[in-house]
Amino acid sequence: MENRMKLIHWLPRILGILSILFISIFALDAFDPQKTIWEQIIGFLIHLIPSFILIILLILAWKKEFIGGIIFILIGLGFSPFIFIHNYNMNHSVWMSLLIILTITIPFIIVGILFITSHKMKKKKLSKPTKLE
Repeated sequence: MENRMKLIHWLPRILGILSILFISIFALDAFDPQKTIWEQIIGFLIHLIPSFILIILLILAWKKEFIGGIIFILIGLGFSPFIFIHNYNMNHSVWMSLLIILTITIPFIIVGILFITSHKMKKKKLSKPTKLE
Protein backbone atom coordinates (compact mmCIF):
# COMPACT_ATOMS: atom_id res chain seq x y z
CA MET A 1 0.00 0.00 0.00
CA GLU A 2 2.86 2.37 0.85
CA ASN A 3 4.48 1.91 -2.59
CA ARG A 4 1.16 2.65 -4.29
CA MET A 5 0.82 5.86 -2.27
CA LYS A 6 4.34 6.92 -3.27
CA LEU A 7 3.54 6.23 -6.92
CA ILE A 8 0.29 8.22 -6.77
CA HIS A 9 2.15 11.01 -4.94
CA TRP A 10 4.93 11.35 -7.53
CA LEU A 11 3.13 10.45 -10.76
CA PRO A 12 1.14 13.71 -11.14
CA ARG A 13 4.23 15.75 -10.34
CA ILE A 14 6.40 13.96 -12.90
CA LEU A 15 3.66 13.98 -15.56
CA GLY A 16 3.02 17.66 -14.84
CA ILE A 17 6.69 18.51 -15.38
CA LEU A 18 6.81 16.46 -18.59
CA SER A 19 3.59 18.06 -19.88
CA ILE A 20 4.95 21.55 -19.21
CA LEU A 21 8.22 20.66 -20.96
CA PHE A 22 6.22 19.41 -23.95
CA ILE A 23 4.21 22.65 -24.11
CA SER A 24 7.46 24.61 -23.84
CA ILE A 25 8.77 23.01 -27.03
CA PHE A 26 6.24 25.09 -28.98
CA ALA A 27 8.09 28.24 -27.88
CA LEU A 28 10.86 27.28 -30.30
CA ASP A 29 8.62 28.70 -33.05
CA ALA A 30 9.89 32.12 -31.98
CA PHE A 31 13.27 31.50 -33.57
CA ASP A 32 13.36 32.89 -37.09
CA PRO A 33 16.60 33.70 -38.92
CA GLN A 34 14.98 36.79 -40.44
CA LYS A 35 14.59 38.37 -36.97
CA THR A 36 17.31 39.93 -34.83
CA ILE A 37 18.64 37.96 -31.89
CA TRP A 38 16.79 40.26 -29.45
CA GLU A 39 13.49 39.85 -31.30
CA GLN A 40 13.98 36.08 -31.16
CA ILE A 41 14.78 36.08 -27.43
CA ILE A 42 11.82 38.33 -26.59
CA GLY A 43 9.53 36.23 -28.78
CA PHE A 44 10.83 33.06 -27.12
CA LEU A 45 10.15 34.44 -23.63
CA ILE A 46 6.67 35.59 -24.66
CA HIS A 47 5.94 32.12 -26.05
CA LEU A 48 7.06 30.65 -22.70
CA ILE A 49 4.51 32.66 -20.65
CA PRO A 50 1.99 29.74 -20.60
CA SER A 51 4.78 27.45 -19.37
CA PHE A 52 5.70 29.90 -16.60
CA ILE A 53 2.05 30.07 -15.51
CA LEU A 54 1.80 26.26 -15.57
CA ILE A 55 4.96 26.01 -13.45
CA ILE A 56 3.40 28.32 -10.85
CA LEU A 57 0.21 26.23 -10.88
CA LEU A 58 2.26 23.03 -10.54
CA ILE A 59 4.00 24.48 -7.48
CA LEU A 60 0.56 25.29 -6.03
CA ALA A 61 -0.67 21.77 -6.82
CA TRP A 62 2.48 20.34 -5.25
CA LYS A 63 1.47 21.90 -1.92
CA LYS A 64 -2.34 21.89 -2.24
CA GLU A 65 -3.14 18.75 -4.21
CA PHE A 66 -6.92 19.04 -4.25
CA ILE A 67 -7.01 22.67 -5.39
CA GLY A 68 -4.19 22.04 -7.87
CA GLY A 69 -5.98 18.99 -9.22
CA ILE A 70 -9.12 20.99 -9.88
CA ILE A 71 -7.10 23.74 -11.57
CA PHE A 72 -5.30 21.29 -13.86
CA ILE A 73 -8.58 19.61 -14.84
CA LEU A 74 -10.10 23.02 -15.60
CA ILE A 75 -7.05 23.99 -17.67
CA GLY A 76 -7.32 20.81 -19.72
CA LEU A 77 -11.07 21.09 -20.22
CA GLY A 78 -11.08 24.85 -20.68
CA PHE A 79 -8.43 25.03 -23.37
CA SER A 80 -9.62 22.00 -25.34
CA PRO A 81 -12.31 23.82 -27.37
CA PHE A 82 -9.98 26.71 -28.23
CA ILE A 83 -7.14 24.43 -29.29
CA PHE A 84 -9.56 22.25 -31.28
CA ILE A 85 -11.08 25.23 -33.13
CA HIS A 86 -7.66 26.75 -33.82
CA ASN A 87 -6.30 23.51 -35.24
CA TYR A 88 -9.47 22.68 -37.14
CA ASN A 89 -9.30 26.08 -38.85
CA MET A 90 -5.70 25.33 -39.84
CA ASN A 91 -6.01 21.72 -41.03
CA HIS A 92 -9.80 21.22 -41.58
CA SER A 93 -9.57 17.73 -40.10
CA VAL A 94 -11.68 16.70 -37.13
CA TRP A 95 -9.52 13.64 -36.44
CA MET A 96 -6.23 15.54 -36.59
CA SER A 97 -7.66 18.23 -34.31
CA LEU A 98 -8.87 15.59 -31.82
CA LEU A 99 -5.43 13.96 -31.87
CA ILE A 100 -3.88 17.33 -31.06
CA ILE A 101 -6.32 17.73 -28.17
CA LEU A 102 -5.34 14.29 -26.87
CA THR A 103 -1.69 15.25 -27.10
CA ILE A 104 -1.87 18.72 -25.55
CA THR A 105 -4.75 18.98 -23.08
CA ILE A 106 -5.57 15.44 -21.93
CA PRO A 107 -2.26 15.10 -20.03
CA PHE A 108 -3.26 18.08 -17.87
CA ILE A 109 -6.64 16.49 -17.11
CA ILE A 110 -4.86 13.27 -16.13
CA VAL A 111 -2.43 15.23 -13.92
CA GLY A 112 -5.39 16.91 -12.22
CA ILE A 113 -7.15 13.61 -11.60
CA LEU A 114 -3.96 12.12 -10.18
CA PHE A 115 -3.45 15.09 -7.82
CA ILE A 116 -7.01 14.70 -6.51
CA THR A 117 -6.51 10.93 -6.17
CA SER A 118 -3.30 11.51 -4.22
CA HIS A 119 -5.06 13.98 -1.94
CA LYS A 120 -7.93 11.57 -1.25
CA MET A 121 -5.59 8.64 -0.59
CA LYS A 122 -3.59 10.68 1.94
CA LYS A 123 -6.76 11.96 3.59
CA LYS A 124 -8.11 8.41 3.83
CA LYS A 125 -4.83 7.17 5.33
CA LEU A 126 -4.84 9.94 7.94
CA SER A 127 -8.43 9.21 8.96
CA LYS A 128 -7.77 5.48 9.51
CA PRO A 129 -6.89 4.57 13.08
CA THR A 130 -3.55 2.88 13.42
CA LYS A 131 -3.24 -0.43 15.21
CA LEU A 132 -1.33 -0.27 18.46
CA GLU A 133 0.49 -3.41 19.44
